[in-house]
Amino acid sequence: MKRKVVIGVLGTTLDKRGKSHKRWNSWRPTISICHQKDFPVSRLVMIHQPNDSMLASKITEDIHTISPDTEVLPYEMDICDPWDLEEVYSHFLDFAVSYPFDTENEEYYVHITTGTHIAQICWFLLTEAHYLPAKLLQTSPSSKIRENEEGIKTVQSATGSYAVIDLDLSRYTKLTSRFEHYHNESLSFLKSGIATRNERFNTLIAQIERVALRSVAPILLTGPTGAGKSFLAQRIYELRQSRHFVKGRFIAVNCATLRGDNAMSTLFGHVKGAFTGALQTRQGLLREADKGILFLDEIAELGLDEQAMLLKAIEEKSFYPYGSDTEVQSDFQLIAGTHRDMDKQIAKGFFREDLYARINLWSFSLPGLADRKEDIEPNIDYELHHFAKLYQKVIRFNADAKSHYIRFATSEQALWRGNFRELSASITRMATLAENGRITLPLVDEEINRLKQNWGVVSSTLFNSTDIDLFDLSQLNTVIKTCQQSSTLSEAGRKLFAVSRQNKKQPNDADRLRKYLAKFNLSWEQIQHGE
Repeated sequence: MKRKVVIGVLGTTLDKRGKSHKRWNSWRPTISICHQKDFPVSRLVMIHQPNDSMLASKITEDIHTISPDTEVLPYEMDICDPWDLEEVYSHFLDFAVSYPFDTENEEYYVHITTGTHIAQICWFLLTEAHYLPAKLLQTSPSSKIRENEEGIKTVQSATGSYAVIDLDLSRYTKLTSRFEHYHNESLSFLKSGIATRNERFNTLIAQIERVALRSVAPILLTGPTGAGKSFLAQRIYELRQSRHFVKGRFIAVNCATLRGDNAMSTLFGHVKGAFTGALQTRQGLLREADKGILFLDEIAELGLDEQAMLLKAIEEKSFYPYGSDTEVQSDFQLIAGTHRDMDKQIAKGFFREDLYARINLWSFSLPGLADRKEDIEPNIDYELHHFAKLYQKVIRFNADAKSHYIRFATSEQALWRGNFRELSASITRMATLAENGRITLPLVDEEINRLKQNWGVVSSTLFNSTDIDLFDLSQLNTVIKTCQQSSTLSEAGRKLFAVSRQNKKQPNDADRLRKYLAKFNLSWEQIQHGE
């Protein structure tokens, strides 16, 4: 059986309790350690200040009285300010590094009941980091019932009680399960409760959750339009707010809508008379986001002047409102969004490299819907639930209709250029047109044809697309889309053959297009009527 070794700080208040024989009636934490019958201490390392040597000697004598087999080793440590975290940690670390631990024959415990709160924190940090191969030991007073001639009364027990705290949380099933529960709740919150099946996206959300709860540095969300950047930024704010990390508001603006003086004024505010039409002072969105989160969607659309001012505001938490000589303060966290390739924007001179470096510490690329087709079904359920909350009307798919819609939505024909925003619009259309709360097969067919027309995808009613190579299918889809957007066969031909027709003396674009369509057994009339 391994020998028990306890390391602790002499308690100059609690260990000093009582004088003469009365001290044995008081609970003293360091003495209490050696009072425990089921916790025999082989060695007690008692750390104390140089001017507490007399108290250390007296405590040593008392320990030998109740536990003669315990070896007490007073350890003098000269700490000028026991409330200085850096000083206390440095002294404790030096002790931990130099102490001759023998883990094969001894097990170690760090007593955290005595000492300042700073000392207790340092013991915890050193133990958690494994500088001390130990468990935490906590002692506490307890009471016992005593009966005498005056009756029954409760008195404090000098023995007290103890508890061992093992920082290996895997041993605490209930505790770790609660941590896991709250962690999963955070992930689900960021995904709005949608049980996503895409491994890449789930990994991405887990990374964002950790950053959102541990860092106040800017976050950059990239990805195609409609991938959910704005929605995710809002959820990040709400998650941080629920953990009391932010006190201010969530302020969002689409930078693509900002131009000229309006851009400066909207973001940084202005003073009265700063420009024509500035009839009164405006605070600006950066100041409104103080102590909160500012979401700048499509940040790549900002002008270079605004980018320079934004960089200063991020780094210094201060800036000048438009037309003002007085600097103002705003401590906000920035989340930025863009669908642009930022490297190309920088190369073209459209975006400042220093600003990009500042906002790119945490960069997350959101995949589009076409890259997350396994998540279409749970998102359909989410959109129907959202529709029900918004319109107080429950809408459901018929089983065959839902299967048909999902088959199309996850097929190669479904382009989803508008990503989740487009899926949401599709579900909203069907839910709005649904009779008796049911989305039927004909309604799904109508919606599929509408989506195909929007994308310029060849209707499956025109021919069997499985008989055509993907290359030819892609080319044919472009031709069909051009025909659908043209009023005549000749007009469509001129658009499609705009370059090659210049090399022909007598170009006949309509005839050329008609022959191309005939190769696929298609005609102009069929395309126009979707037959």
